[in-house]
Amino acid sequence: MVDFELSEEQKAIRDTVRKFVKNEMMPVAGDYDESAEFPLEVMQKAFEIGVLNAEVPTEYGGGGLGCMDEVLIAEEISYGCVGMSSSMLCNSLALMPILIGGTEEQKKKFLPTICDQKEVKFNSFCLTEPGAGSDAAAVATTARLDGDEYVINGNKCFITNGAYASQYTVVASTDREKKHRGLSLFVVPSGPGISIGKKEDKMGMRASNTVEVIFEDVRVPKENLIGNEGDGFKITMMTLDRTRPLIAAYGVGVSRRAFDEVIEYSTEREQFGRPIAMHQEIQFRLADIAKDIEVGRAITWYAAWLVDQGKGREASKVCAIAKTFCCDMAMGITTDVVQIFGGYGYMKDYPVEKLMRDAKLLQIYEGTQEVQRMVIASEILRRG
Repeated sequence: MVDFELSEEQKAIRDTVRKFVKNEMMPVAGDYDESAEFPLEVMQKAFEIGVLNAEVPTEYGGGGLGCMDEVLIAEEISYGCVGMSSSMLCNSLALMPILIGGTEEQKKKFLPTICDQKEVKFNSFCLTEPGAGSDAAAVATTARLDGDEYVINGNKCFITNGAYASQYTVVASTDREKKHRGLSLFVVPSGPGISIGKKEDKMGMRASNTVEVIFEDVRVPKENLIGNEGDGFKITMMTLDRTRPLIAAYGVGVSRRAFDEVIEYSTEREQFGRPIAMHQEIQFRLADIAKDIEVGRAITWYAAWLVDQGKGREASKVCAIAKTFCCDMAMGITTDVVQIFGGYGYMKDYPVEKLMRDAKLLQIYEGTQEVQRMVIASEILRRG
């Protein structure tokens, strides 16, 4: 039996987050976009109502929620500002490898350090490098075993919350000759040998902190290795499968915000003696936007449900489909909305130009749209 009705608990989560977005995020989103400052005060308030660390089990200090619950959160906060939402849910990405591949001892040690605190703490996921984006096998950061410790050296770039992280989940090579089969994952607390390099000046999502993180002879105990040597690529791919529905939900949230903005504008803006919403061309565009948002939300919810059901391969394919559809949708819808606004849409007096700039990164990060299509094609051809 298929049931799309949210539980009372899920409705309460959505309503709480929606109120937070309206009162705490939307009034300041434009200011943080303009200044590119990190909204630490907003992050603290989001942490206090349970937006961060939602999928971490309660015994480790998290919210104990499922993927579907976090998808509801992701849609709402991205309605307010997808830059802030990326930073708010970054812990979900960085802590997921520990949840997937960590031992019970590692979970007890590293999860409460981030989750079970009075002040918000950040964990950054360190995969991307200047020479390794979609091609994870090209990771040049190394981890060399020296007695009872690993020594980590390398540069990571485009790291979300990197300048504010108290803990890093780092992908490094323990055997360069094995390429992706030689990748391993480590939990690396902030400390000696870790420095912050360039802060990126981004086109969109400017409220999210994005920096270069440099590791120079950083020593961590052997116990900080997640899984075994060589498990890094597998656990990373499983992690991205789990987090792609959140990025899809960002696409739905951004699209929904753009839709609400254009409905208000088109019913008030008059041309040729009547509101532009009364012109058939605009009506057709609005109908297409509404159609796509409903379809995007449906595939995102289905992907999250598959994750919660532990459906593995099927979830991997559908999560990639959801990410691809919803992020392309967000870029298309925000572009159309700017066009409907005309010259005003290009100006910062209205929020739609920001929505368009923010939407572009959805097609790039956590696996480009091209990589998503590779995943989808691999899964559908595997049946042959």
